[in-house]
Amino acid sequence: MKHFWLCSLLLLLSPPLVSAQPAATDTARLGQHLRYLTSRQPARSAAHPAVLDSVAAYLARHLQAAGGRVARQPVSAEGIMYQNVIASFGPETGPRLIIGAHYDVCGEQPGADDNGTGTAALLELARLLGQAKQPLPQRIDLVAYTLEEPPYFRTPHMGSYMHAASLKAAHVPVTGMVALEMLGYYDERRGSQRYPVGALKLIYGSRGNYVTVAQKFGGSGRWGRRLARRYRALARLPVRRFKAPAWLPGIDFSDHLNYWHFGYPALLLTDTAFYRNAHYHEQTDTLDRLSLPRLALAVDALLAALLP
Repeated sequence: MKHFWLCSLLLLLSPPLVSAQPAATDTARLGQHLRYLTSRQPARSAAHPAVLDSVAAYLARHLQAAGGRVARQPVSAEGIMYQNVIASFGPETGPRLIIGAHYDVCGEQPGADDNGTGTAALLELARLLGQAKQPLPQRIDLVAYTLEEPPYFRTPHMGSYMHAASLKAAHVPVTGMVALEMLGYYDERRGSQRYPVGALKLIYGSRGNYVTVAQKFGGSGRWGRRLARRYRALARLPVRRFKAPAWLPGIDFSDHLNYWHFGYPALLLTDTAFYRNAHYHEQTDTLDRLSLPRLALAVDALLAALLP
């Protein structure tokens, strides 16, 4: 995830974390996926396409084992082929809901939070969707994207750009899209949450202990409002909702920007990246710095928000 600046015009706070019920999400499985992702050598970056291919194969195996109908989408950049991995759940026809996370990293670093957490969350969400006791009300496509990070960010080579473009070209109806981008770093200390404008701390607090639902005005419509409200209501960890005009720098700095580009409603779930996590895009972005229980609660809330 790139530079993150959200100057919010809308804020809703969830109740504090009080539930002691066990999470539906399996923290051991999250840890297993994160250990695999962060141990790749060399790193899973665009400079190492063979490594990205091996990660794509790992993702495909787990998505298929979860019961997803798995497909791979080729993504070309400078004569090299990469791939998105797509797993579909629910009806084969009708409007689709897209949940996506990029699995590549920026440079030579483990990328535990960025974006190992989003990728692990995607895999665990797949397992839980596959076990859902009731039929899904609509098709849900889980998409693991390649090439979100530099040097391809904001170019048509992004995996999410290729995916959104393919939906548009095929006239596929899309209910909405959720980008999972850095969801595992939390800090209860005062002063642990930073902001681009210091005064925002007076509104949103100084503790980096929440998940952010980020939207732009006109970018997610009624669907986005409903999902954000439902996510907040069902979450067992604090949630902040930020909504801002499209021109504010940072509101579109992840894969959801490409769905906005093609006219699809989209929003972002994140821990706010380097405004909280000082290890962003560093070799110190490691698994031991993450809170897997809170990552699990973030996934639980999304699952609950998606199911009837």
